[in-house]
Amino acid sequence: MKTDIEIARSCKLENIYKIAEKIGVTEDALIPYGKYMAKVPISEENKQAIDQSNLILVTSITPTKAGIGKTTVSIGLALGLNKIGKKAIVALREPSLGPCFGMKGGAAGGGYAQVLPMENINLHFTGDFHAITSAHNTISALFDNYIYQNRKEANGIKEILWKRVLDVNDRSLRYLVSGLRGNANGVPQETGFDITPASEIMAILCLATDIDDLRRRIENILLGYRYDGSMFTVKDLGIAGAITVLLKDALNPNLVQTTENTAAFIHGGPFANIAHGCNSVIATKMAMSYGDYVITEAGFGADLGAEKFFDIKCRKSGLQPKLTVIVATAQGLKMHGGIAIENIKEKNVVGITKGLENLAKHVDNIRSYGQNIVIAFNKYATDDTEELQIVQDYCSANGIGFAINNAFVEGGEGAKELAKVVVDTIENNPSGPLQFPYTDQQAITEKIEAIAKKIYGASHIEFSPIAKRKLNQLEGTELTQFPVCIAKTQYSFSADATAYGVAKDFSITINDIVINRGAEFIVAIAGDIMRMPGLPKAPQALKIDLVDGLIEGLS
Repeated sequence: MKTDIEIARSCKLENIYKIAEKIGVTEDALIPYGKYMAKVPISEENKQAIDQSNLILVTSITPTKAGIGKTTVSIGLALGLNKIGKKAIVALREPSLGPCFGMKGGAAGGGYAQVLPMENINLHFTGDFHAITSAHNTISALFDNYIYQNRKEANGIKEILWKRVLDVNDRSLRYLVSGLRGNANGVPQETGFDITPASEIMAILCLATDIDDLRRRIENILLGYRYDGSMFTVKDLGIAGAITVLLKDALNPNLVQTTENTAAFIHGGPFANIAHGCNSVIATKMAMSYGDYVITEAGFGADLGAEKFFDIKCRKSGLQPKLTVIVATAQGLKMHGGIAIENIKEKNVVGITKGLENLAKHVDNIRSYGQNIVIAFNKYATDDTEELQIVQDYCSANGIGFAINNAFVEGGEGAKELAKVVVDTIENNPSGPLQFPYTDQQAITEKIEAIAKKIYGASHIEFSPIAKRKLNQLEGTELTQFPVCIAKTQYSFSADATAYGVAKDFSITINDIVINRGAEFIVAIAGDIMRMPGLPKAPQALKIDLVDGLIEGLS
């Protein structure tokens, strides 16, 4: 079979105006970025159409390091729905350059279920990530300048919370000291970098409803504390207008196409292990304005992406999915069944049966939100028929819809079965209103415990002295009303990345608290998770090259 990038090049792209015309977006509304990409202004949202659209969330079991294929399933499902005569649009996150040149090599789907032009989408795209990086670091520079210019004031800045960001995996930037070599170079301080998908600006862009809401949220960003204990925000700095200017174009969602020339909206890109893991509310609603069925995904396993999709994105936006699709693979189930990574491509009935415990825990979690479920079995060439039947029998015994997804090899044709099961479930048994595991009124510690105990299965939660101090600062403020976003490893229900399957009777330690006052959620750092990833020993960058004018090595 051809590589992803070979398949992408073999597809004949249609002009973006034609893609827009298919779904009802007028030519005058588009802001083109070349022939095959465009932005659609927020003003094109249609509330009445949004209320009638069917939103579908795609999530997965706890992933292997190679992933489970949620993006491929999401795109494939959209293709399959269009194949059976439904007007379907996929709404996804934008890839980050960090994983692209690090572990993954790209994040635009795979095989014959991709979004195109994949080279552009995986690299600079329409410049949204650069705008977010620039906006974040402009705040950093202006904040540092304020500290420098007011360093002798009695009511100066005592504690600095704001760091810098870069869309590159670089472990050496996690902890730094700036302002060295004399007074002319600023005030010496501890600082560091997070990766751009962890930026609060990224979260704000993805949760804002319009330009006014974007500015309001930017003004509310908490940068630090004064000596008198009061909060110091971007509004105090007086630069919200300047930052809004940097982000005004990035706020509009991006329209592209799939391998079968159907519409796709791609916008925003927070990671789900260190941020809230969902594409923008604006892009999701834009897709719902023009699609009868809209498929979106949330990062990593359901304990991370889906939980944050429900508890943060849906809670704040009012979105109500009609169905959740959980993606499973034979290899992933065998890994969680205790089979060594190097052997998960080999047949192992015992391993896949034991691995169903991981799937079952995710099923229980999603059902606790009031969601009905379809299991999409993402098929690989090495999969065994007997193993597949074990998963299908589990779904049948537990009243769960089941379908094989073969979109990687067959495109929309390979996802027609999944599409039919999804439509049948939505038409005959749609999900009801979301049921959240905690209320806005509960204490932040209670919200963290609700997720850790109900979703992860933890028996005990510890808070470090740093976390306790920061939680105490929240007491008596409006920040206690915010939802929580727990940053933890994606490879386990626990904070231990090696605890496959379903971890039990474990404790989680919250080591730090990050206050995202503008994004309006509280980040709890669990275990040793890093907000700036490192690179592997053999990064994907070693394979990426320009050969005879063509990009090679992306996937």
